[in-house]
Amino acid sequence: MAKNILSYTCTACGAVHRKWNGKCDACGEWNTLIEEAPLSAGPKGKTLGTSKGRVIGLSSLADEEAPPPRTCSGMVEFDRVLGGGLVPGSAILVGGDPGIGKSTLLLQAVARFAQSGLKCLYISGEEASSQVRMRAQRLGLADAPVQLGAETNLRDILTTMESEAPDLVIIDSIQTMWADNVESAPGSVSQVRAACHELVSFAKKRACSVVLVGHVTKEGQIAGPRVVEHMVDTVLYFEGERGHQFRILRAVKNRFGPAAEIGVFEMTGGGLAEVTNPSALFLSERGQAAPGSAVFAGIEGTRPVLTEIQALVAPSTLASPRRTVVGLDSGRISTIIAVLESRCGIPFTGLDVFLNVAGGMKVTEPAADLAAAAALLSAREDTALPADMVIFGEISLSAALRPVGQAENRLKEAAKLGFSQAIAPSGTKTEGGDGIALRKLPDLVTFVGDMFGAG
Repeated sequence: MAKNILSYTCTACGAVHRKWNGKCDACGEWNTLIEEAPLSAGPKGKTLGTSKGRVIGLSSLADEEAPPPRTCSGMVEFDRVLGGGLVPGSAILVGGDPGIGKSTLLLQAVARFAQSGLKCLYISGEEASSQVRMRAQRLGLADAPVQLGAETNLRDILTTMESEAPDLVIIDSIQTMWADNVESAPGSVSQVRAACHELVSFAKKRACSVVLVGHVTKEGQIAGPRVVEHMVDTVLYFEGERGHQFRILRAVKNRFGPAAEIGVFEMTGGGLAEVTNPSALFLSERGQAAPGSAVFAGIEGTRPVLTEIQALVAPSTLASPRRTVVGLDSGRISTIIAVLESRCGIPFTGLDVFLNVAGGMKVTEPAADLAAAAALLSAREDTALPADMVIFGEISLSAALRPVGQAENRLKEAAKLGFSQAIAPSGTKTEGGDGIALRKLPDLVTFVGDMFGAG
């Protein structure tokens, strides 16, 4: 077995000796050598060896530190997702489907930051500078003091950033960057990891904010190693359906603000327009009360958002009926159908089920269970729910309704949009108010009996 090799360090000059001597050969002082164990036992090329580093400064948890300064762009929805504005030295990763509007959004944002006084660079690895200028002219941003560059060589980009000393740099995209010290093609795992590491390190050392644009895979995840998401401070996803004009910027990670926050935009001929009241927008095309429609009062980040859940139940001609779900977790919908069949005695055998969240919104919280069940039952029984009713609550496997958080904020948003009644689990702490009659139900069986006269 390898034994630990001791070293002897001079307390006067710091020289390291392999064996003890009465006199330090480096400075000539006597009795200054002290015995020290190495950091790790093993060859220097494979382990840390005997060399030691510097002692870092430590602080206690009780130390107070001022929150990081922020710069607001003036785009309220964009600043909301960032947690209140741009933090100096932060690294932000923005992902989304091709053509969804990532470059348009970031060009509008960087123009706003430049107009607010920040020195901004826009480095494009996918488009020429003339193409970026054409987009800026179409968006009415040609006068913004943004400096453009078209380059993919990471060494040249870092040299330019060091020379210009900007406050904000947009890299579009990280998959096109390549480092000359990595022997692999641009876009490979090694290149993406190396480029991201260098850019994030530069951002931390120079207090320069860096926004990286990332491609996504077929599953909707940012392409490349998952370690890239761990290296940056904030990860944003730009979502939306091609057939809808709505676009949603969602934060899935944020070290400087709340995660799961969303910003809602509308794609127009002049670029992306902010939507300050997304609930009214998602419900704007909702007509008269119809079977298969239920309004869900949800929470996205810190904001209450009302969305319409639509369901269609029809006889199936297939041996295995179809279950098509858009905007919700398909596994959770299968669980809700199983609870309706097992606990409430309502069969869905031989029936095709189609479920959709209107407006291209994606709902992930369990509080949508009761609204989804209401839409399914309404479609199956061909009975319309009241048009002025909102529904929220989580369904357990025993068919009990479990309360969800921020019920008061959900009801306030519903009252603001003219809803007058709501259904929630019996454990909900709030008692309604604001013109809303709140009905609390203990389980799904009671809900089915009260709303549809069965169960």
